[in-house]
Amino acid sequence: MHDVLKPVAQKKMRFIRSPIAKAIGALLLVVVLLVGIKAMQIGKMMSTPFAMPPTTVSSAVVTEEDWAPVLSSVGSVSAVQGAVVSTELGGVVAQVNFQNGGEAKQGDTLVKLDTSAEEAQLHTAEADMELARNNLQRTRDLAARRVVSKQELDAAESAFGQKQGAVDNMRSFIRKKEVHAPFDGQLGIRQVNVGQSIDARTPIVQLTALDPVYVDFALPQQDLSKLAAGFETRVHTDAVPGREFKGKLTAINSMVDTVTRNVTVQATLENHDHALKPGMFVKAEVMLPEKSKTLVIPGSAVSYAPYGNSVFVIEKKKDPKTGKESQALRQAFVRVGEARGDFIAVTEGLKAGDVVVATGVFKLRNGMNVTISNDLAPKPQLNPTPADS
Repeated sequence: MHDVLKPVAQKKMRFIRSPIAKAIGALLLVVVLLVGIKAMQIGKMMSTPFAMPPTTVSSAVVTEEDWAPVLSSVGSVSAVQGAVVSTELGGVVAQVNFQNGGEAKQGDTLVKLDTSAEEAQLHTAEADMELARNNLQRTRDLAARRVVSKQELDAAESAFGQKQGAVDNMRSFIRKKEVHAPFDGQLGIRQVNVGQSIDARTPIVQLTALDPVYVDFALPQQDLSKLAAGFETRVHTDAVPGREFKGKLTAINSMVDTVTRNVTVQATLENHDHALKPGMFVKAEVMLPEKSKTLVIPGSAVSYAPYGNSVFVIEKKKDPKTGKESQALRQAFVRVGEARGDFIAVTEGLKAGDVVVATGVFKLRNGMNVTISNDLAPKPQLNPTPADS
């Protein structure tokens, strides 16, 4: 029985294996086709040169400007006239005739001290003086008739002079109990109040003349030969952002500091709106009279490196095969000079009219293709006023 069933089983196994073999063969064929197609694609990609898409950059044109040489320094504002007004005599404050931060004219009465006791003494002194005057007049009449001696007349005149001096002294004493503004200016914050008992020389209020004002700063001694009174001076301060104050150099110190080897100079500026206050920190620039042609670019266009500073010049490049024009970068090494605001002077390496990359130079390389877009590019300024962070 076993021998009879064996051929039947073998036929059945051949029937089962035949579809599986076909399926495996078809699968292998599909895999081979896919591998072949992928190999063709990779080969085509490798045979085609890869080109990076152009990088978008902002640009700036190298311009030639007249830059006058500038001597820069930092300094502070000081008042042309300033004083702490104080009392000459002590007493009790009876009146305060000014407002904190107000304006005062020369001669205005700022503070009055109580003078009731002195005024009473003045009345007594005036009565004594009037009596002495009458006695002097009678003595003169008698002396004219030779009734009294010359000695009695001299005594009467002396008595009158003494009484008159006592009155004048008392009036002067009363006047000194009034504090007056010595000049026109702006008042500070008062230091006394009505009813307060104060001593002599007690500070009352700060009085400062604010128009014009001085700006004091120092420059190196090697610049001394370049300076002269009358040179234009420009002043900037972060206390008044975006504004430039102009004045004239009015004084040069006669001595050079032996420690710093700097010479102190002083400029005078108009200050009609009192925007500048004494003690303010400022940046001062003295404009020298001669001017020179200077090539100028934004400071952000320069890539600084130990081996040399460089910029990327944007030039047109023509493809020799297709004839298509594109814009490419050429790295140019430059020598830079003075910086003013967002701009910097270039002394070597560029010419007027060249177009350079204005920002983001750190991500670029020589020969890259670029496109120019200045829509969102920041505008460089000669006197930038960045916001405080």
